[in-house]
Amino acid sequence: MCGIVGLWDRNGCKVRDLETRVAAMTETLSHRGPDDSGVWLSREARIAFGQRRLAIIDVSPMGHQPMMSSNGRYTITFNGEIYNFRELRSELEDRGVRFRGHSDTEVIVEGCAQWGVNSTISRLNGMFAIAVWDVRERQLFLARDRMGEKPLYWAICDGLVLFGSELKALRADPGWRPSLCRGAIAAFLRHNYVPGPFTIYQDVYKLPPAGLVKIGEAGGPEIGAYWDLAGVVSQGRRNPLRVDEEELVDELDELLHDVVSRRMVADVPVGAFLSGGYDSSMVVALMQRASPKPVKTFTISFENAAFDESKHAEAVAKHLGTEHTTFPVSGAEALDVVPNLAEMYDEPFADSSQVPTHIVSALTRNRVTVALSGDGGDELFSGYNRYQWAETVWRPSAKTPLAFRRLASSSIRVVPPRVYDGIARYIPYLRRVPQVGHKAHRLAQTLSVPSIDSVYYQLVSHHQNPIELLKGSQEVRAACWDQNLKGLMPDPVDRMRYLDMCTYLPDDILTKVDRASMAVALEVRVPLLDHRLVEWVWRLPSSQNARAGRPKHLLRRVLSRYVPDHLVERPKMGFGVPLADWLRGPLREWAEDLMNKAGLNADGIFDVEAVRSLWTEFLSGDDRRYYLMWNILMFQAWHRRWCGASVAHTGGKRLASLELRTLS
Repeated sequence: MCGIVGLWDRNGCKVRDLETRVAAMTETLSHRGPDDSGVWLSREARIAFGQRRLAIIDVSPMGHQPMMSSNGRYTITFNGEIYNFRELRSELEDRGVRFRGHSDTEVIVEGCAQWGVNSTISRLNGMFAIAVWDVRERQLFLARDRMGEKPLYWAICDGLVLFGSELKALRADPGWRPSLCRGAIAAFLRHNYVPGPFTIYQDVYKLPPAGLVKIGEAGGPEIGAYWDLAGVVSQGRRNPLRVDEEELVDELDELLHDVVSRRMVADVPVGAFLSGGYDSSMVVALMQRASPKPVKTFTISFENAAFDESKHAEAVAKHLGTEHTTFPVSGAEALDVVPNLAEMYDEPFADSSQVPTHIVSALTRNRVTVALSGDGGDELFSGYNRYQWAETVWRPSAKTPLAFRRLASSSIRVVPPRVYDGIARYIPYLRRVPQVGHKAHRLAQTLSVPSIDSVYYQLVSHHQNPIELLKGSQEVRAACWDQNLKGLMPDPVDRMRYLDMCTYLPDDILTKVDRASMAVALEVRVPLLDHRLVEWVWRLPSSQNARAGRPKHLLRRVLSRYVPDHLVERPKMGFGVPLADWLRGPLREWAEDLMNKAGLNADGIFDVEAVRSLWTEFLSGDDRRYYLMWNILMFQAWHRRWCGASVAHTGGKRLASLELRTLS
């Protein structure tokens, strides 16, 4: 695992001190790779790569990057892990390639020399962000893994090409003058993240999952993809698996065993996050199956019982026989993380589970260098409540006239969320829905809209019309607004799962995990996002993947082979924090400072009266606002940290300056 950067002066007249500049970019990512640092440059081509290394496979100097192919044609800088590198290495050795070391990086660059860049990238099973320079053709290639586990940002500014694992690396180069995109701010307020391919900066992009960009010495970049999730969904629905459920359980068990086992390969200590839920328990169970000794597992415990999963994790760990550690975390320790979030997430980001994710990563890093997680299971195996709502609430209620549904919606929302939460305390724990007040109000919103797609937009929006809060902006629109999906995916739950996989998963969940863990140089691997598993699951009949009232049906069937049902059967909790209580209590002074009227006016971004009105409503007890408040506060904290006088504010069109072509 590493941090990578690069710059290329295509004009040949602007870049001076090439090595110094790329070294400065590289140093901004030292937290991602504390073990080694490397810079490569070609003065003749005016291109330079940098890399900070966290040594995982082949920790010797033979794994040093950037790395050149043995024939001298290709140079690579690479962030990630390749889980089938041994098979690829064997293929290359059969072709006569002689390897100097044992790293997966060398396999990639020698693969490029033998098979070409496009073919090599499509053969990789792993998480990665890769830059490859072809000295003969004078072309730069940028590639990202299929599901978006590893980040890669890129920009072309007046002929200067920049890329990096984090935006702070691009900011370190004096050749780029950043300007804010107000349309991206609006999208951030809706989603709590900036949806790809956009970023908070004008004309800077996230490389999409499975993206492959080729940039030549002249002209625009050729932007394509070597794998297509929409195609996987469509193909899977046309060719479903036609075997009985017991055979499906056996197949899934063996496939999960393979994807987990591959992610246990490392030359450093490996462990796992364990919450005691279905996904992390499944991953740990299969790790323990593959390991001759107890697997190291980790969780954190909170003082607030409503957010504490540690007892469930401990019960699963005891049953599986892992070497388990629970780290007690006080409220004060959690609050100490908040002022550092703007540095950690150098783009506005407001998923509040970023706090506990960073804490468990930091504590886990004291024991291991690699941790496996259960992320991706909800999207893959239909675990989110919104999928259940679509099946059990929307389909029946859609037969009721819209006027009656809107009346029911208004009636539900008359009762404040705190009242629902108070009533829920009298419900037995195993039947109690966490944060029931917030969920009741979200459910009420879904009743008042005319279509199932509108339900999805409601559920993924923290504000239904965020431009109301901003001055002079028009929201950028990402994949979730694609009106062509109905024809490709007629089933509404399929559309929801697909959209979550290509938006919420890479831009929220995986971004959160990457920044929270790499801030402390912990590599997190996500077995449930192996592309072979993704392709297999999309071939499952919907009734086998999930059933009404029983999400993750098939996954739970497999898990029951390793963990008794009673240890994992409980309402979905999520990985949260008592955000509303914090903002009205110990974080209020911090928040008031960021919400200062004079400061908001000086920034010139928000409609100050609208924002202050929302803040006042929240402080008076309106819990519907606390997620939106966190979004605004996270933006303000980010803006204060990163936006000085050198950052312009603009609402210009995105992608307009790029010539887009599909790679052959």
